[in-house]
Amino acid sequence: MGEDVGRYGGAFAVSKGLLQEFGEERIMDVPLSESGFVGAGIGAAIAGMKPIIEVMTVNFSLLAMDQIVNNAATLLHMSGGQLNVPIVIRMGCGIGRQLAAQHSHSWEPFYAHIPGLTVLSVGTHEDARGMLNASLKSPDPVIIFEYTSMLNMEKEVLERPNTVDITKAKILKEGKDITIITYGTGVYKSLEAASELASMGIDAEVIDLRVLRPLDEITFLKSVSKTHRAIIVEDAWKSVSLSSEISARIMEKIFYDLDAPVQRLCGVEVPIPYPAHLEEASVPQKKIL
Repeated sequence: MGEDVGRYGGAFAVSKGLLQEFGEERIMDVPLSESGFVGAGIGAAIAGMKPIIEVMTVNFSLLAMDQIVNNAATLLHMSGGQLNVPIVIRMGCGIGRQLAAQHSHSWEPFYAHIPGLTVLSVGTHEDARGMLNASLKSPDPVIIFEYTSMLNMEKEVLERPNTVDITKAKILKEGKDITIITYGTGVYKSLEAASELASMGIDAEVIDLRVLRPLDEITFLKSVSKTHRAIIVEDAWKSVSLSSEISARIMEKIFYDLDAPVQRLCGVEVPIPYPAHLEEASVPQKKIL
């Protein structure tokens, strides 16, 4: 269910052709009421279905915050363990290629704050392909952030997809000199930066968090204990962000393993501008990593 997921094929063509293949009983266009259709999805989940809800862009999700935070995330607890809510909510996220401040938010930290939710971030083609199937096996609500600026990126994938573990971060490149911790749009940028650093004699390890709640701290703490240096990269604003939380956990748990203070490279704390050059300058890029 979602706005324009059927006849239009999705605002970003993600659901193109599904209505023709599966029909109106399974692919449902809905009125412009995020609270209404997310609430309907929660009801369907409680009734035993496996609904997939698309929220076109993350800014629209604020209209469904009450349903997500006060219902989906809490009903298992409030019912004394009697009611699971196996709903999957997909959200378009991040800069949207000159969609300006209204449609370019990186609000993953909002949802990573909330107990009762599993919050995932798609940073690679492998995860774009496999996270949805893995999420449908969860008995609890899952939010998947999909980055609109990455939707046209091409890469070869395996003929048979790997199973995606939605409980673990993933080391995409091993290294010994510094750990780059990132997610979403930062993943490929960090890998490219690590490749350039290698030509300079710096061996960087790159970690894709993948799971923003609950954080797989074991993976990044072990890595930083090995490399003794860390930089955290995210598009979201620096204040009260995932990088804040990760930095705090590193300081609290492995402070004496550090050879230098933890660094953070985050989005500039302004509404995302419309002009392309300012939009690019407002979020981390490979050249400043």
